[in-house]
Formats: sequence, C-alpha cells, structure tokens
Amino acid sequence: MEKLIHFLRGYLRIKVWGYSPERFMNLCGNRDILLWDIERHGTYYTMCISIRGFRELKPITGKTKTRVAILRRYGLPFFVPHMKKRSMFIVGLLGCLLFLHGMSHYIWAIEITGNTRLTTDVLMDFLEEDGIVCGSRKKDLDIEALEKAIRREFDVVTWTSARLDGTRLVIQIKENSKEIPKTEEPETAGMDLEATKGGRIVGMVTRSGVPMVKIEDEVEAGETLVSGAVPVYGEDAAVKEYLFCKADADIYLQCSYRYEEKLPIRYQSKVYTGNEETIPYFRLGDREFCISLKEPAFFKSDCVVSENRIEALKDFYLPITFGRYCYREYTLTEKTYTQEQAKSICQEKLDRIIQTLEEKGVQILQKDVKIGKDSKQYILRADFTVVEKTGTLVSTKTESLPADDGLQVTEEQ
Repeated sequence: MEKLIHFLRGYLRIKVWGYSPERFMNLCGNRDILLWDIERHGTYYTMCISIRGFRELKPITGKTKTRVAILRRYGLPFFVPHMKKRSMFIVGLLGCLLFLHGMSHYIWAIEITGNTRLTTDVLMDFLEEDGIVCGSRKKDLDIEALEKAIRREFDVVTWTSARLDGTRLVIQIKENSKEIPKTEEPETAGMDLEATKGGRIVGMVTRSGVPMVKIEDEVEAGETLVSGAVPVYGEDAAVKEYLFCKADADIYLQCSYRYEEKLPIRYQSKVYTGNEETIPYFRLGDREFCISLKEPAFFKSDCVVSENRIEALKDFYLPITFGRYCYREYTLTEKTYTQEQAKSICQEKLDRIIQTLEEKGVQILQKDVKIGKDSKQYILRADFTVVEKTGTLVSTKTESLPADDGLQVTEEQ
C-alpha cells in the first residue's frame, strides 16, 4: 500500500554528497521530510524522496554544505505528461484493462487436488455434465451445491471444498481409505460357495451354510464348497425341508500357477539423428492456431509438446495458451539383447508378477523359475505353488422340497 501511495504522489531518486551528508539526513528527519531506500556508495549516498520533500531541501543543503542531484523520476505525475504524446498507447492500455475486467467474470482454469482413487478425468467429466467448464460464468456457479453434488455422486468422497481464486476454480477432496461396504438385498434363494479353481484345501472356517468338503480334500473348479441349503431333519432322520441362506466361509486352497513371458532376441531401437523442428502455436479458448502450416519433413519422428497458460496476475488466468510442438527425427536400428540384458528384463517382469500376487493376498510357498532361449526369443517360465483364498457365490443347486399336501392315510375298521 505504501508503494502505491508513493507512485500516485510521485517521488525522486537522488544523490547526496558534500561536507556532511549524515547531518543532511538528520535535518530532513527533524523537518518531517521522509527519506527511504537509503544506500551508501563510498563518499555519497542515494535515497528516495517525495516531490514535496525535494522542494524543501534548499535551506538544508545550504546549512550542511551538501549537493543534491536527481538520478531518476518515478510515479504518476511524471508518467501522465509523457504519455500524452502516445495516445494509442493509452487507448491500448485502457482496452487491455477492459479486457482483463471482462475476463475476470469467467472461470479459465480448474484445479482438482486430493484425489487418488478417482481420476482427474472422471471428475472433469462430471463437472462438464454439470455445466462447469473453462469459460463458465463465475456468478452462475453455486459453490455449496457443487460440493454437495460431488459428495452425492461419488461415495468414496468423504469431504470436499471448492473455492474461486481469481479466475481459477480450486476443488479439494478427501477420499475414504477403506472400501465402502455395499448394501445387498436379502437373498430369497440360497447361495452356494463354489471353487474358482482346482487344488487342495489347507484351511477352512465356515460361518453360514453346510460345508461339503473338508481340509486336505482335493477339489476341482466349479465344485460346491459350502451349500446354502441347510437341511431340516424329521424324527425319521429324513430331510423334511431346506432353509436357504447365503453361504459364508473362508476357504484357503493350495494350488499352482504357471506364467510364461516371451522376449524377442532382436528388437527395434530408436536412434535420434539430432535434427529437430519446432512449430509454435497459441490456443484461444478451444481453437488452436499454428504459426507454421508446414508439416515436418521427417520420415519418423517423436513430438514433444510444451505449453504455458497466460497468468496476468496471481491466480488470474486467461483463455490464452502459448506452446510449441518439437519434432525430433529418429531412425530405427535393429539390435540384439545380450543374455545379461534379457535376464534383467525377465527378472523385472517376474518381480511384477510376484508383487501382483502378493497384492491379491496370495501366499507364495514355492517358485521354480527358468529362462530358456530358442532361435527367436527368450522364454521365461515360472511355476508357483501358492495358498490363496477361494470361493465365489452362485445360486444354490439344491431345490426346495414340495410342501406337505396335508392328506392322511387311515385304517378301516
């Protein structure tokens, strides 16, 4: 604020030298003449002073036997007379100010932070469906309604905050770190737990349903592990009816996996020639204009795009983007993997396979890895012995018994 006041009133940068510059500054202070940005340069000082204060320096310089010279003039009183000769500049400046004022009523940048499970593209698509895009009027935006709509649309979002910073819309969200349990409708029919693959059962805990297998049993894919039909026996030990439920159990299966990856011995490698061609462009809203219409003459090339959005002031973005397309020429050269390179690549693939299994909760008991080679490729074969949780819910295969028709058989007298 102080700098703005100095600019509006105008001020000078002066040089002071002579018999006693220090006494000169003391007398200025006694007469309420403000000096600032004082710097010493050996035998002289430089400082800033207001126009009014400069006009009151004559008696002070006489007493202190100092001399004063103006180094530079600053502020509006010196700027306006100079600009009277440049009317087109004034018109352009006013037009620029009007343009900035008009652009300040719109949203030109949207920033989303805090999202990990929800991608930015998904959230941007939701905003677009809600009519919130770059170019939307700020007065049409209901911040509170937007926050509620995000929480209502995405169950994983537990907290959200939206605000306008200049022409930028900033949306901050927090997501639930735990999976939200899905509410399921109660089952009217029974649900069996069925094996997803074959193997040997090594662990089993049943919570509901009737176990159809036991530990150490060998099962096949599709075999019923726990039945959702609970039999009710009569006095004659015969099944009178079935009570249906959803089978629930933790069943652990020891099984085997085999993975096979192939890596060609020969491959195509890019070799950059060093030739580059740059095409500048600018984007106004959704329309893009290239400075050059000529396409690069390279037979094969990569394109690297770099762009910058115009930010007139802090958080005051404009719908103007400058950038460039940089095309880099390359040729393809055939190369051959060495045995060490192939082993390293195969090991990386194997590590990713093991990481994927561990993320799924699979316990690896044993692994047998072999890397072979034929005339065209390296072959990675990995056999795993693992323990994993198995079981998927399917409709029960047990049919309900027909209801009792109420007929009785009596003996004749």
